[in-house]
This record gives sequence, C-alpha cells and structure tokens, in this order.
Amino acid sequence: MRRKISPTRTTRAVQLLAAVALFMAGTGALAGCGSEQSGGSGNKVRATGQAPEAAARARRVAGAWDGSKAAEAWRAGYHPMGEAVELPEGGFHDKADERAYATQNFVLRGRLPAAPERDGRVTWDSGGSLTRPLMGARGAYERFARGAHDGPHLTVTGARLGKMTLATSRGPATVPAWLFTLEGYDTPLKSVAVGPSKLPKPPIGPAAKSPSGELWELRGLVEVAGDGRSVTVVGNHGACDDGPVVHVLETDGSVVLSASVDGQRDGLCTDQLLGREVTVKLDRPVGDRVLLDAATGRPVPYGGPNGRSPSWS
Repeated sequence: MRRKISPTRTTRAVQLLAAVALFMAGTGALAGCGSEQSGGSGNKVRATGQAPEAAARARRVAGAWDGSKAAEAWRAGYHPMGEAVELPEGGFHDKADERAYATQNFVLRGRLPAAPERDGRVTWDSGGSLTRPLMGARGAYERFARGAHDGPHLTVTGARLGKMTLATSRGPATVPAWLFTLEGYDTPLKSVAVGPSKLPKPPIGPAAKSPSGELWELRGLVEVAGDGRSVTVVGNHGACDDGPVVHVLETDGSVVLSASVDGQRDGLCTDQLLGREVTVKLDRPVGDRVLLDAATGRPVPYGGPNGRSPSWS
C-alpha cells in the first residue's frame, strides 16, 4: 500500500472546497480501534462489539485474497491511490481561483498536444517499473476541466509532457504527467498522463445486504499514514445514528476493513446518506498487503474530492 504524500495546506483547502462543490461529505474523525483478540495464526482482529456475521465475513474475504492470483496481480499492477491532479506550487492565488478549480471551471486558449506514439514508464520509489500507454493532453485536461460556465474560471494556455509523484498501491511512484500552463501562474498544474492497470477480478463476491446495518460499504480511502500504521477511510452512515465504526482484521497478506454504524435510533428520520472520516490504527505497517473492504470483497478505492481514482472509473 501507499504511503502518504503530504499535500500543502492550500491543496488540502482546495480539496475540501471541491468536496463541498461536488456534494461529497466527509467530516470529523473517529478512531476505529479497540481491544486486540487473536484471529488465528499470524492474524489480528480488533473488536469493539462487532457482529459475529461481520467478523466471519472479514475472515472469508481475507482467506479468499491471501495467496490468490488476484492479490498477485494487484501487487504487480499500477493502481493510483492519490489525486491524479497536482496543483501549482504554493496553491492558487486567491479564493476565486480555488472556487474555479473546485467547480472545474476552465477556459482553454491554445492547442493541446496529442498522445505521443510511445508508452510511458511508472517508476516506484521502492524499486521496479511498469510501462503504460500514454494519453493525450486532452484526456488529462478533461480530468479536471468540465468546460466554461458562469463564475470564476482558470485559463489554460498550453501543455507539455513531464512527470509528477503519485501515491499508488505499491507506494509512491514517479509517473508521466501533462504539465498545463495556467494564465497568471509560474508553475504548472499537473495531470497524470497514463491510465491504471486493470483491476483484478475479486476471488470473492460482495456480501449479501445487511438489513440490520452490521456491514456497510466504505465510500473510499482518504490516506495511509506516512509510517503505514494507520489508514483513514470515509464510512457511510445515516442521519439518526452516532456515525460509522470500522473494525480491522489483519493477516500477513491483507488488511480487511469492516464498516458498520453505531447508535442507530428508532423513530422518524430523514432519508440521507452521510459520510465521515474514520482513522483505523494497525498493529504493523500496511506494506504490500492488500487493503480490502469486507462488504464488497474488493480493494478499498481511493476516494478523493473529485471522485474515485481512475483505477475504479
């Protein structure tokens, strides 16, 4: 799994603004830790009253993935786990430009280069590399620009091929990127120029719907701490409860997260789906273990302010 690549304060502020603009909820922080219990040889599970059915599901997910061809393919591939767009150095000049980025309001003045007739190379800090097809500047541009409309806007005047650093399932990597020139800025806005590897077919299907709310699908991954010993995810919950709780099952090959809702209350309640950040502490760094969602039986997707990583699009 990736290690956190710390964003600047300005970048974080813009990300939060984008989250509001695109109606993505994510508030507060809730620790998902508790007492440790043995979960079998080499396994650790934290439990704070987890439903037996949910705990059993986590064990099945871990058992299906550990040592599987899917896990092998996941570790060998290029799966982005961070923002595919990097802001200019120092962030934007003012609130108007931050708002323009958050609402994806851009004007293009000039021509964008086509895709080079060659592949790009992804190189990991920990060693190893992988070639991936390069996309044209137009495709990378459309990742952050949805077209001009009323309100503040940013102007792109050109682009050239370069590089950027991105968090991935295998740790930080240097990847090809299109560097877009912004009117009024000395440094470019960068957008990844290669697509991800195909997601491997999960060796287990999704869990059956849980009518009592014992197992909920995670909305996405926010970050893995720099030391790899905690992960922050966004859990779903409703308007008449105390918020999401996340349990963790650790094995030698995977880290399975099981989300549920705490403190559900009876009575009249508005019908809405909310999200809240939950930080889960681990016994040891994530490393190259696969981070899995017990509900879906799939790797937890990176869910940034502008939606899920291209790996899950």
